[in-house]
Amino acid sequence: MTEERSSLADRAREFRRTFDRSFAEPVRDDAVAIEDLLTFRLPSGSHALRLAEAGGVFAGRAVTKLPGSDAELLGISGFRGTLVPVYDLHALLGAPSVEQPRWLVTAKAAPLAFAFETFEGHLRVPADSIVARPADHAARPYVHRFVAMQQTVHPLVHLQAIVDAIVGRTTGKTQTGSKNQ
Repeated sequence: MTEERSSLADRAREFRRTFDRSFAEPVRDDAVAIEDLLTFRLPSGSHALRLAEAGGVFAGRAVTKLPGSDAELLGISGFRGTLVPVYDLHALLGAPSVEQPRWLVTAKAAPLAFAFETFEGHLRVPADSIVARPADHAARPYVHRFVAMQQTVHPLVHLQAIVDAIVGRTTGKTQTGSKNQ
């Protein structure tokens, strides 16, 4: 019986030492950086945008057309008590426009919304799966990076660059965009 108590006391002392030592060691950061993406479809294929750049995603919102507006400007829509201009994401990315896009994504950086037809889903990917434009892909406005996943590659739309361009156009100034594309 005494031998069991001695063994148990030794184990308890070892646990205490290990526990106390763990506070003296540097914090380990084994976590992999993760990016949350929203994926949507254009006639040219699947695309993605960073969820961190989006303020919200909405389905079936009414968009009121405005007379004499830019070709990309579909009109305005209400979001949380505020009227917001809605732009055609298809047209901004060089794809054919859709008559009445079902989905709208608001920008986090400015009171703007972008309409698109087909929402595909949410992706959570390691940050290192976001790569620079492959050499065999033609340069496209607002697409500077790609999400490489297994056997597919999604162009990553830089929503902040679109916001900067629109704000620059409407104010007559060029904006300094985010360098994190």
